[in-house]
Amino acid sequence: MGVVELMGMFDSDLVQQEATQLFQDYQNLMKLGGNYGKFDLKGKKIFIEQMESVMDRYRIFMKRFELSEDFMAKMTMEQLKTQLSQFGTNPQQMFEQMNQTLERMKAELKE
Repeated sequence: MGVVELMGMFDSDLVQQEATQLFQDYQNLMKLGGNYGKFDLKGKKIFIEQMESVMDRYRIFMKRFELSEDFMAKMTMEQLKTQLSQFGTNPQQMFEQMNQTLERMKAELKE
């Protein structure tokens, strides 16, 4: 059993740092995405690559929460599922929709 499981996921500075960094990266990309239409081809490619990277990090982070025995991690996952269900979706569908959007964006660059 790793240190993170023993002390609780949210007590880990590393997990808190990772969560904060992931959230900041995502927020910054969302702000930047507002200008996506003004980007040149290279800028659009870089933006898509960065979004894919953040989504991969997010997916791994969520999987760790899903697999954790930590009570707060389980509560966080349940809250996320509840919030997403209000929009008629779940974490799996959310990631699939994001991937479809990114694939569409990539396809548009090739046209």
